[in-house]
Amino acid sequence: MSHAYFAGDHVAKARGLFQLLTEDGVPVDAAARAELDGIDRATARSIFDGMLRIRVTDARMMALQRQGRIGFYGEAVGQEAAIVGSAAASAPGDWIVPALREAGVGLYRGMSLDAYIAQIFGNREDSTKGRQMPCHPCDREHHYVVMSSCVSTQIPHAVGIAMGMKVLDDPRDRHVAFGFMGDGGTSEGDFHVSLNFAGVMKVPCVLVCQNNQWAISTPGSAQTAGETIAIKALGYGVEPLRVDGNDALAVFVAMSHAAAKARRGDGPTFVELLTYRVSAHSSSDDPSRYRDEAVTEVWRGKRDPIARLENYLGACGWIAAGEREARAAEIETSVRDAIARAEAAGPPDRETMIDDVYAEPTWLLREQLAELLASPASANPHVRH
Repeated sequence: MSHAYFAGDHVAKARGLFQLLTEDGVPVDAAARAELDGIDRATARSIFDGMLRIRVTDARMMALQRQGRIGFYGEAVGQEAAIVGSAAASAPGDWIVPALREAGVGLYRGMSLDAYIAQIFGNREDSTKGRQMPCHPCDREHHYVVMSSCVSTQIPHAVGIAMGMKVLDDPRDRHVAFGFMGDGGTSEGDFHVSLNFAGVMKVPCVLVCQNNQWAISTPGSAQTAGETIAIKALGYGVEPLRVDGNDALAVFVAMSHAAAKARRGDGPTFVELLTYRVSAHSSSDDPSRYRDEAVTEVWRGKRDPIARLENYLGACGWIAAGEREARAAEIETSVRDAIARAEAAGPPDRETMIDDVYAEPTWLLREQLAELLASPASANPHVRH
């Protein structure tokens, strides 16, 4: 990447904010225009489509939760640029180790809507066999690891995967591990252990913090005394980048820089993507009880990442009037169809309950399963006997 931001010293990068588009979707300066000229129409439109897919899917899933058809959901409204801009910088052989709001990365990389929605329902098509709470999809084929509900425990996993990549290094086919976390995750011990190991061992990973400024009800000001989140990387010898997380193309460029560095064997990068959690933490949360929602409305409206990219695409002649609405309707139809298939699938077979505990089920597990199968199955899988 040729932008002067990347040539700056680490302190300047950690304190700065890399941005290509204003909130209105206009290049911020001539250097940004030059960087944007390197992004082709197909890539920009693909990123836009991925963001729109998250927005539409999230709205439908939240509606299902309110109707009592699924138990829980955590949406990513307002954070789509951080998610899809990151995904677009990855290669098929890379591994993704997500936190709560990165399902859009999996969808962008090829995870099907059917697989995603099956996991939310926990039905017989769910790859985790109904054992995880909703919002824990995984996709072995596309190297998307199931997320952990225990905050930050996934960060050492990402660094460990990257260490394995380094050990198995093939200069002709190098891969990267992308590890995601929220701002609250950087206050956990696992974060510091991981940054230290990544820096010392120079592993090929990109550690990404979606700083949405709220760790459930804890604001960033109560989360850290650091000047920025990115600046935390300096003590571990890891390059920090700080990016406008609502500028999808800036995210793509910065993450591509970090990924290319890792593939060269030049070590890890820690990227702070500054965004805002427009929605509640989850379907179980009411953010109006602990924050000023007038601030939220600014981020929901003026700083909407989808509108920002749409304006840029329109100025380039890469999207037509009404095209966003038409594409959203297509996505809505595909989501509704996937939901219908998920609801028709039924719960996991009870026989799968003892799978994956041991390589071969023990006599005790087989005995317990036999007793279970001898009892009548409930018509409602959520009702306990």
